[in-house]
Amino acid sequence: MSQPYQTYPLGDFALKTGDHIPQAHLAFKTFGDPKNPAILYPTWYSGLIADNEWLIGETKTLDPTRYFIIIPALFGNGQSSSPSNRPDLKPFPNVLFYDNVRAQHELVTKHLGVEHVRAVLGWSMGAGQTYQWATQYPDFMDLIVPFCGSARTSLHNRVFLEGVKSAVLAGKQGVSAGVCQGESLKGQYRGWSEEERSVGLKALGRVYAGWGFSQAFYRERLYETVLGFKDLEDFMVNFWEAWALSKSKQAIALIKNLTKETSPQQ
Repeated sequence: MSQPYQTYPLGDFALKTGDHIPQAHLAFKTFGDPKNPAILYPTWYSGLIADNEWLIGETKTLDPTRYFIIIPALFGNGQSSSPSNRPDLKPFPNVLFYDNVRAQHELVTKHLGVEHVRAVLGWSMGAGQTYQWATQYPDFMDLIVPFCGSARTSLHNRVFLEGVKSAVLAGKQGVSAGVCQGESLKGQYRGWSEEERSVGLKALGRVYAGWGFSQAFYRERLYETVLGFKDLEDFMVNFWEAWALSKSKQAIALIKNLTKETSPQQ
């Protein structure tokens, strides 16, 4: 499953907010025979296309010998149109689940020629997209399979995301514009230096560490006995900081803005 992903040009893509992404593109990857029933499997929060592939295989849930599996990448994940690959757009426009699903529908119908899918499924923010699909195109699939996700962003989840976002922004002495908003700008938008990027993303990793695993995981020191790290600091540096540094700071900040949608939109 090492083949590179493809891109589909969307042209000047209008957004629900009234803004647009000029010369937008959607990254995607497919598995299996297009003649088989299709399954749509969008990416999740900070996830790349390759991060979805753990469910795909002849002995796994998504069997490419039985299904035509389509993985579209979220706007802002660094593969589809994103702040990191569109530095000319500063700041990058706010993108909603609605916009992602409309772009995915165009990809699937106009480019891939799929008129109906067996299922739309997704994990975490991918689950949020499955609910949006059911609202926006309710007759397009037989069923949705959201897992570890919700149709509505809870107040508690907004608080969590606000903490993570603020940790990233502090890397360049930036501040939040408010819950479920982006960066508070005083004058013209300023990008990130490499040092600011490193500081902000390392902070993100350490903040996320308290949410990514349970109390029992830490209490039982599973990071040592199961994952093989020598101690807690080794785990923080070589798991959480390393994970965060692999992400684009602007892409992560952009994806945060998606959570301002509190329920699926039509």
